[in-house]
Amino acid sequence: MRILFVTSTRVGDAIISTGLLEHAIRKYPNARVTVACGPAAAGLFDAVPNLDRVIVLDKMLFSFHWLRLWILTVGKFWDLIIDLRNAPVTYILFRKTRRGMPRTGSDERRVQRMARVLDLDAPPAPHLWIGETDLTLARKLIPDGSPVLAVGPTANWRAKTWRPEHFAALIERLTGPAGILPGARVAIFGRDDERPMALRLIDSIPHERCIDLVGELDLLTASACLARCAFYVGNDSGLMHLAAASGVPTLGLFGPTQEALYAPWGEHTGIVRTKIPFAEIFPPDFDHRTSDSLMDTLTVEAAEEGARALWDSYNRHAA
Repeated sequence: MRILFVTSTRVGDAIISTGLLEHAIRKYPNARVTVACGPAAAGLFDAVPNLDRVIVLDKMLFSFHWLRLWILTVGKFWDLIIDLRNAPVTYILFRKTRRGMPRTGSDERRVQRMARVLDLDAPPAPHLWIGETDLTLARKLIPDGSPVLAVGPTANWRAKTWRPEHFAALIERLTGPAGILPGARVAIFGRDDERPMALRLIDSIPHERCIDLVGELDLLTASACLARCAFYVGNDSGLMHLAAASGVPTLGLFGPTQEALYAPWGEHTGIVRTKIPFAEIFPPDFDHRTSDSLMDTLTVEAAEEGARALWDSYNRHAA
């Protein structure tokens, strides 16, 4: 049996989709799996069981990337095609069953919309397949010791990023004597190209307590590291969804994106957002390429309150 799974170019959406793939693998444990996704998300699927290959779809002019997908898949018969991109080429592949993303329900959380792809009663929780190599490296990067507060201060556009000085103040509160993690180490996560966004925050943390992981990790190793942390707080980003999928209590910070659609998914997740609602937050001349942060009406006090509420809920559940 063969499964073709076509998922997103964006890391966050690809992470959200992994629960659907995990459901299909559990239902058909002997199936050979091919995944097609964008280059940024490809590393998420390296350890998928019974993986034949990951087809990396670099965007091409005139949508020739879809032609490439057809060329690489037309020679096989697919028992199940799950196409979350609704690519026209998947309709003309040799197949038994094809399931695509519903075209209605765009106001649903994406994970809930994905549940309808396979007619599931409940949204499938994201699932990551972590190899022993990633676990071993994570133990070296975050050795046993005091608890670790994980922080994601970056995002793919500046308007979504809370300012470094706000993160620094929140870290001081959460790891101070009266915080939820007194004396905790602080691990900073982000991509290599996002390092300039994170430097001011890294420099503000005492060297002996700072674990600088910006640009150091692939996605699965980052997930293994996040699983060793006690709590995560960060901007709305793929890293936020990675943290939630890794099982760490995850607080997402929202402003110019909709938490109703993209809040982290999981039992121990939460959000705080700017005082200005999404519908009113954008200036008339907004351009995501040049805009400064639109997160300034999210106060440190509100973020701390959200973190404490999530931490208390997590501990009540664990008791």
